Amino acid sequence: MKYQHWNLRQPAVPSARRALEAAGLSPLCAAMLSARGLDGPEKAAQFLSCGPEHFHDPFLLKDMDKAVARIRRAIETHELVCVYGDYDVDGITSTCLLTEALVCLGGEVSSYIPDRTEEGYGLNSGAVTRLAEQGVKLIVTVDCGITAAPEVEFARSLGVDVVVTDHHHCKDKLPAAVAVVDPRRPDCTYPFPELAGVGVALKTAQALFPAEDRERVFLRFGELAAIGTVADVMKLTDENRSFVRIGLDLLARTQRPGLRALLREAGLEPGSAPTAVTIGYGLAPRINAAGRMEQAMVALELLLTRDEERGEALAQTLCRLNRERQAIELEIYEQCIAQLEEQPQLAASAIVLAGEGWHQGVVGIVASRLAEKYACPTFMICLEHGQGKGSCRSFGGFNLFAALESCAPLLEGYGGHEMAAGFTILEENIPAFQEKIRSLVSLRTGGEPMEAAIDVDAEIDHCGMLSTPQVESLSELEPFGTGNPKPVFLLRGASIVSCCDVGGGRHLKMKLRRDGVVLDAIFFSANSAACGVTAGDRLDVVFTPQINEFRGNRTVQLQICDLRSAPTRAQLEQELFQRLREGEDLSRWEAGLLCPSRQDFARLWRFLEHNCVGGRMEAGPTLLKQAARQPDGRCAYGRTLVCLYVMGDRGLIRVERDQLHLCRPENKVDLEQAAMMRQLRLFLQEE
Repeated sequence: MKYQHWNLRQPAVPSARRALEAAGLSPLCAAMLSARGLDGPEKAAQFLSCGPEHFHDPFLLKDMDKAVARIRRAIETHELVCVYGDYDVDGITSTCLLTEALVCLGGEVSSYIPDRTEEGYGLNSGAVTRLAEQGVKLIVTVDCGITAAPEVEFARSLGVDVVVTDHHHCKDKLPAAVAVVDPRRPDCTYPFPELAGVGVALKTAQALFPAEDRERVFLRFGELAAIGTVADVMKLTDENRSFVRIGLDLLARTQRPGLRALLREAGLEPGSAPTAVTIGYGLAPRINAAGRMEQAMVALELLLTRDEERGEALAQTLCRLNRERQAIELEIYEQCIAQLEEQPQLAASAIVLAGEGWHQGVVGIVASRLAEKYACPTFMICLEHGQGKGSCRSFGGFNLFAALESCAPLLEGYGGHEMAAGFTILEENIPAFQEKIRSLVSLRTGGEPMEAAIDVDAEIDHCGMLSTPQVESLSELEPFGTGNPKPVFLLRGASIVSCCDVGGGRHLKMKLRRDGVVLDAIFFSANSAACGVTAGDRLDVVFTPQINEFRGNRTVQLQICDLRSAPTRAQLEQELFQRLREGEDLSRWEAGLLCPSRQDFARLWRFLEHNCVGGRMEAGPTLLKQAARQPDGRCAYGRTLVCLYVMGDRGLIRVERDQLHLCRPENKVDLEQAAMMRQLRLFLQEE
């Protein structure tokens, strides 16, 4: 098992699901949305609607009026303006967006992205000095600047104004900039604080244009907003959902030669529509590779160029840089795994590792992989000359920014958000930092180790729900990502028809059968030996359904998230019967396993009459086994248990001192009126 816990969401009220289906949603979509609390047509329609009418007024952002006034003045007086960004995808797309917007408005604009290794994140005094020497009078930051109070003050001393646009968490003291536009400012009342840096840059661009042109501004830059928002793992709800949903359509027909070339290099088939997965696993790693390998300006040029040949060459360069990044990442990852295997205590509650010669641009990815593998927050520190630059990734909802705030006396600097952050630290402070982080994690978990868990939206009652049209209908709920994760379903008791390892033995491919339906399934990064499965085994699986297209054929494939051995049919039915007795809700499929027919009652009564000597017989496992055997040789433990319970409830039998006694009431008994039967019938009607 990959996850210790499968958290199955509480099923919605049956009428809510039926109402969603009546409103035109497929049963699969209705099951997922209702389980996530969108249990009415109005709520679902609001969530699914993604038009520009859902965009908020950019001037609701605190200081936006001041930012616009200063930028407009710079344009009108022909001051040289520098858009100062960050070296990740969010920062690069933000820099491109605002640079182009200011040029459209007639501004004299340059762009600057700091070198990751030499300069580090955000504003730095050296860069400010060089920009001032070049004649820059206004720096507009994008995706950075909120923690740069000393650097903003230094810029002022050189006669350079600064407008900060950012989306990261603020410290107690804001920079003394001309304007600080950040939806996470404590005094900002913007309706949706989850914007990416590129979202704030887009809002700034819209505010600079007349109100009637705001939609046109989005249509020009929407694909950049989608790429930066997805890549920075922002919540895909509210305004972000609209940015990405519309932005993906714009990306499909983008006029940027570099992006078109990069989509081809990432393997997007001609005519195929890009999705959030296309960005997350195709575009983002390649754009990010430029920043990680100290060549962020290459990625910026790819977005800005209007030359087809140059765009093609730059796309190939990004792919080469990404391959180099992957090789370096693997080397560091294997070093860390070896160290953690030799010293398993280093993975207790939180991982804090430091190393000389590590590439600062890739340790964040290594931290992500280690956090997932060891189920704990991970902090990776690159050491050089007694100074450490760290990247950290969260696990289990542990708030990294709050943790770094608590460790501030030990740090030279820090920034970021809950799930990913960066910091600088002196080597001598690392042991104390490690101890402090572990104590914070232990405080949050009560001293218990963190365990991996997966949220499951709904259980599949019948595999007929997994038809091609049903699975295709899930595209209505795109884009998937943080805040709107991919749908995950549970299928119990599926039998393995066949299984084999593919991809050089790295992945497990299976055919699963249930309800007379055979489905293809793939489990990435797991093979048959690791899972301990063979043909004929019964499995419970959690999965995301997807459409697999091959040579024009479109078929359903289950992308397995996790699997475990299913109990035997007898064990399952006895467990379900116990849950039913204790008043727990059952799914329709579960109720179907237990609900007896009139023939089941009649067959059991004849069996009891035939085997009861003197009106009684020994009660126990033997009775159940014999009574459960059907004419076709199969055993119906669950239905037999229900029959016995209902007969006892209605006075047809009684059990005393391990003896079952037949009773013969004078009046006819209606078994369907038993409380357990009414409950089972209700479960069968619910979905």
